Amino acid sequence: MKALKKIATSLIILTLAAVPAFAGQQGESSGILTWLFLGFIGLIVVGQLIPALVMGFGMVKGVLGHSDDHSHKHNA
Repeated sequence: MKALKKIATSLIILTLAAVPAFAGQQGESSGILTWLFLGFIGLIVVGQLIPALVMGFGMVKGVLGHSDDHSHKHNA
């Protein structure tokens, strides 16, 4: 419990020390390269999300689906 308290305290102190860095870019508009970069990152995320969803649905279908294969039964 003491370790968790030390970690939480360190995280709070680090966050408070970094707050002024987050306030640096107020009032400036983002350029076209920024939006292109963010769009590219979005394409990467979507490109990774689609196969993950397909695999997840396949796993759910495999778990919930009924199998005609009875080779897993023991013949005693």
